[in-house]
Amino acid sequence: LDHTADVQLHAWGATLTEAFENVALCMFNYMTPLKGIAIDPALTRRYEAEGHDMQSLLFNFLDELLFSFSTEFFVPSQLRITSFDRQTWQIKAEGHGEKFDRQRHVCGTEVKAITYSAMQINETPEDAEVFVIVDI
Repeated sequence: LDHTADVQLHAWGATLTEAFENVALCMFNYMTPLKGIAIDPALTRRYEAEGHDMQSLLFNFLDELLFSFSTEFFVPSQLRITSFDRQTWQIKAEGHGEKFDRQRHVCGTEVKAITYSAMQINETPEDAEVFVIVDI
């Protein structure tokens, strides 16, 4: 990686939707182990992101999730994309989890920003994978 303050996230799935969900969870797991995040039924977060191509859609999706964490301290331990529209480049998703609490949760490394650097989105009929570098 170009800088010591960069980390590459790599996730995959049977579909591109699943790969996007998994890279988002990967990002949160880097910040705090998700096994320690409970699901508070009263706290469901809905996310929306749009772009002008697949890379901008992934960037904006992760950026929206990171913004939610930065402003509300909400960490989803489950995340599901409910709508993935390739014609309008829009994603809708919902997350289930709880608010981060330093007294109860392990502090990992803060993700400061998503980047386009070396971003890869690979899709075949059998599976999909994504690579995203984040600033820490």
